[in-house]
Amino acid sequence: MDKTSVALGAIYCAVVIVLVSVFFFASGKLDPPYQISQANPFDQTFLKGTQLSFADLFAKSDDGVVQIVVSKANDSSIDKVIGSGIVYDASGHIITNNHVVQDGDKIRVVFHDGESFPAQVVGTDPYADLAVVKIQPDSYLLHPLTLGDSSALRIGDQVAAIGNPFGLSGSITSGIVSQLGRLLDPPNSSFSIPDVIQTDTPINPGNSGGPLLDMQGNVVGINTAIQSETGEFSGVGFAIPSNTMKRIIPVLIETGHYNHPWLGITGISIDQDLSSTLNLPVPFGFMIETVVPKSSAAEAGLQGYKETKTINGTQYKVGGDIIIAADGHPINKISDLLNYLQDKKSVGDNMVLTIIRDGKTIKVPLTLQQRPSQF
Repeated sequence: MDKTSVALGAIYCAVVIVLVSVFFFASGKLDPPYQISQANPFDQTFLKGTQLSFADLFAKSDDGVVQIVVSKANDSSIDKVIGSGIVYDASGHIITNNHVVQDGDKIRVVFHDGESFPAQVVGTDPYADLAVVKIQPDSYLLHPLTLGDSSALRIGDQVAAIGNPFGLSGSITSGIVSQLGRLLDPPNSSFSIPDVIQTDTPINPGNSGGPLLDMQGNVVGINTAIQSETGEFSGVGFAIPSNTMKRIIPVLIETGHYNHPWLGITGISIDQDLSSTLNLPVPFGFMIETVVPKSSAAEAGLQGYKETKTINGTQYKVGGDIIIAADGHPINKISDLLNYLQDKKSVGDNMVLTIIRDGKTIKVPLTLQQRPSQF
């Protein structure tokens, strides 16, 4: 499956002047924690290098953060969306969120000293909510920020965000990494964004596209969404990790788009309670409910549910293959599978799934296809 059945209640965080437009996701329960390391959290080898003060962090990084103003014409007025951006290189490429620039008629990039330049969209990836725009300013204005290693993040690490909340340019806020490996469900999409960083760093409309920084000034994520019922920050924010950016941004600059790998299944994550309720052979894994025709999964012969059971008033589609590993990596829930696809696999790659079918453990090889626009 390419979208978890557990939805988030969240909004994208770009601020709209004249007409405020926010996207609310369906409210629901968050995925359980995704553990990326079994290391002793007090092991001294995990200590970071020299950490900057927040004042020094801002001084080092602010020149590499810009304001992005997007004009969108409608029938009665012109709406202006304000987001943030990250200077990527000395050629004038700026990273931001796709939802900041999508459907924009005119885009301007504004530096902290007030100088602004028209920008053109170079590439977009709505599936990862990433976009690249390009400007041609004087070279002295371009101060690229360094993309760090988001896989080195630990829960509890200090981080900071620089951006333009509510249009207030050059604002810094601080917090910690609250969790890793979240799934984010963007509006109007059948696919979740995997491996997302959860942070309590205050971000608000206008922070979209700005950097989430570690305490050395490296970009470890791009601030993308908040979970909120009011449209303002409530303690839960989300950032696309820098390692995802490293894979996608160079391709967007080169080709204008990024092809994501796809399995073509839907299903449900198994936990111990569900396993006990349905009398399943394993306590964890991902049980396939449906297989999309002609997909990677269908071509490999993966099987969906065989019957529907109603237990305590709830219907379950049961009897499908249960995925427990991908290339030997344990799969305990859907986010494990989607995170692995995002981080390690490309279209055309081979992969071996370990599944349980009719009580037997078997290995199924498959070749990953390109994700369709919808299914």
